[in-house]
Amino acid sequence: MRQNDGRFRKTRKSFNEPGQAHDLTFTCYKRLPLLSKDRTRLWFIRALDQARHRWRFDLWAYVIMPEHAHLLAFPTRESYDISAFFATIKLSVVRKAVSFVEHNAPDFLAHMADRQSSGKVTYRFWQRGGGYDRNVFEPATLLAMIEYIHNNPLRRGLVARSTDWIWSSARFY
Repeated sequence: MRQNDGRFRKTRKSFNEPGQAHDLTFTCYKRLPLLSKDRTRLWFIRALDQARHRWRFDLWAYVIMPEHAHLLAFPTRESYDISAFFATIKLSVVRKAVSFVEHNAPDFLAHMADRQSSGKVTYRFWQRGGGYDRNVFEPATLLAMIEYIHNNPLRRGLVARSTDWIWSSARFY
């Protein structure tokens, strides 16, 4: 989508299809390692848990990496809104993070600052745009996505085995 200043903004098209899982990716602003602290990862886990219960989603797989997170979520209702689920998680985390930084590390706010074309400055935790959402319904694709999600920390050299990363559902499989 073209913005007023001529730049393009990435948008996310979501499809609320009964019986289809959603492969979701949340990316931190400027790919900063904002999810590298246990405190922040716990905020994400709590927000995810609230969103799952509020919007009735099952969580099939997840991993929280230092600068992004992946989820494979399945709606348990026929009628649902994946965008509301996504927004519930993102908004909860950004509110906690910005408040924490304002009170405990105000100098770091400059790294989270995003100057709008209007001149207004907002503080971001998540990358601009809607994130990534892909509907998944083929069993082979689902299995490949679960393996991909769980192997993220292994590929990055953060652990020797995917089950060693505590910020992932790998150890439950």
